[in-house]
Amino acid sequence: MKKRKLGQNGPTVSVVGYGAMSFTNFYGPATDEGSMEILDACVDLGITHVDTSNVYGMGRSETVIGDWLKKRGGPPPFTIATKGGITRGPQNRFNNDPGHLTEALDASLTRLGVEAVDLYYLHRRDTRFEVEDVAETLAGFVKAGKVKAIGLSEVAPSTLRRAHAVHPIAAVQSEYSLSTRLPELGLIQTCAEIGASLVAFSPVGRALLTDRPHQAGAVEVMDFMKVNPRFQEPNLTANLAYNAKFRALAADMGVPAAALAIAWLTHQGEHVLPIPGTRNVEHLREVAQGGALDLTPEDLDRITTVLPVGWAHGDRYSANQWAGPEMYC
Repeated sequence: MKKRKLGQNGPTVSVVGYGAMSFTNFYGPATDEGSMEILDACVDLGITHVDTSNVYGMGRSETVIGDWLKKRGGPPPFTIATKGGITRGPQNRFNNDPGHLTEALDASLTRLGVEAVDLYYLHRRDTRFEVEDVAETLAGFVKAGKVKAIGLSEVAPSTLRRAHAVHPIAAVQSEYSLSTRLPELGLIQTCAEIGASLVAFSPVGRALLTDRPHQAGAVEVMDFMKVNPRFQEPNLTANLAYNAKFRALAADMGVPAAALAIAWLTHQGEHVLPIPGTRNVEHLREVAQGGALDLTPEDLDRITTVLPVGWAHGDRYSANQWAGPEMYC
């Protein structure tokens, strides 16, 4: 497993991390026992960066990680990142109020069983608050010793620059993969400019870049997926046709499709860190394999010939799912 810095001055972590949204029922039924098996496998595979949030299962993901750490004992074998700023309130879906963020962080620390987290993200921007003021709030968490570094999630490059002018931003989390390439229009470049990591979630395209893509029947039982444009017909059939071409290329190169998708991401910049999530240990091994692959320029050309920019049919979010992420192009 290759290693990279998490932020310009942060710890060295595995190039492939783990996204713990999968510890909830977001993509299908999850069990705490299965989630702990995933964490065991992360240790075995050399994955040293685990990402979660207070709203993943309304605290369930953080609680599983905290219980696992307590059972294991000793210092955590991972850098731990979590987030705050999304709320389930009746009027506002997001809340960047200092009091709310403080309360959310304290609750996260309690569930995780740690005194400080390595990285704390603003999960979504609440436009009622200037981002400079929110950056000051996050900086206060660093000064208080509760957080070692701060990050932003799903923001525009301009927002990133504004926040970074107040306090160094160690990482920006954004969806990025061979099927979602919007970050190439300014976000990757701005992260490199200021020394921030770009932490790529959904790096295998919600399974569209794997050997086992979701079929129509499976999608229908997933609340998020069944209303996502890329998994509705006729888009799903078109996307599965591209998936078949990508699977064939990966097989010809002698690697799992998911590993090839992860490897492509790691070659898009030394500051790019994918965080795939899965409930399956075998799939975890496949994505981890991508963190050790070296691709030649010819390999990269073959990949983008099969999956050219803009190949994915349908938007990455529905209109309702787009609430929160900042659009900038």
